[in-house]
Amino acid sequence: MSAVHLPDGYEPPVPVEELSVRSADGVRLHVEVHGQPGAPTVVLAHGWTCSTAFWAPVINRLADRYRVVAYDQRGHGRSEIPPSRARYSTRALAEDLSAVLARTVPVGERAVLAGHSMGGMTIMAAGGRPEVAERTAAAVLISTGPGELVAELTVLPPGVRSPGLRRFLHRQLLRSRLPLGPVSPVSRAALKYATMGPSSPAGQVEATARIVHACPTAVRANWAAVLDRLDVHAGLARLAAPTAVVVGTSDRLTPPVHAHRMVAELNNPHGLLLLPGVGHMSPLERPAEVAAEIHRMAAEHLVGVGVGVGVGAGTDATAASASADSAEFTDSADERTAVA
Repeated sequence: MSAVHLPDGYEPPVPVEELSVRSADGVRLHVEVHGQPGAPTVVLAHGWTCSTAFWAPVINRLADRYRVVAYDQRGHGRSEIPPSRARYSTRALAEDLSAVLARTVPVGERAVLAGHSMGGMTIMAAGGRPEVAERTAAAVLISTGPGELVAELTVLPPGVRSPGLRRFLHRQLLRSRLPLGPVSPVSRAALKYATMGPSSPAGQVEATARIVHACPTAVRANWAAVLDRLDVHAGLARLAAPTAVVVGTSDRLTPPVHAHRMVAELNNPHGLLLLPGVGHMSPLERPAEVAAEIHRMAAEHLVGVGVGVGVGAGTDATAASASADSAEFTDSADERTAVA
């Protein structure tokens, strides 16, 4: 059986700087800095079972224009595994983000924060924290939700009609402690079904599988317990920075219903971008569009960023591009759909 190769641009780039940051409870976080020293800063927070490698195709599209900071969430990648279950919480996520920002964004400067899945929940959990707000110019919440995750999962087929049974089975899937084992054709197929759009090519699925399978089983399960009872609505309501929301229309883990709720609850919503046919792993499935949306928010809200990459200023932009790739948009007042 021939090996599946990663697409161009999906290999993790070599950072220009690596940092070790201690969070409030002492857990050590691995932080990478990419791109242009002295340029406006973008901070990326990845999701459950992922790592900084998840952001590779997005970093590769932003690094020629920004100073891009990416960090491994606690227990993931090269960050320290918390010594007890008590160190897994939305408060810990918020404190980790605060520590990373304090180390990488100087006082008086601000960054655009972009979070995917649990990374978006991290930004919401930190909503209202003064030390985070003063370093945040804008935010992009990608394929994420503020709560009710188990109730809204659509991983199981529609044939399981009982709401109670669906929640029970979804909870068992979410909190499973079974090891994922090596990447195989079966595991790739299962992961693609649960987390990606049906048209995702083999290389993207392989990139996702390598990242997810590298997450330690206990870390995966302990964070699943946090996600099971997640409620960061209060933090979302306190998030003052202008915020854009991105979601794939085929996302089974955080379906578009979450995105619409977030837009309704945000103080300062700056658009909802729907990606047709895209699943939960939107930064891997459609990195050009995700990078373009981050750039759009930076161009509008970060000092020192021009619009030369092709993103029009303002919420009525009709075209966006990131590096050599581009995406076209159709606009309404606060909802846009990317055209494949």
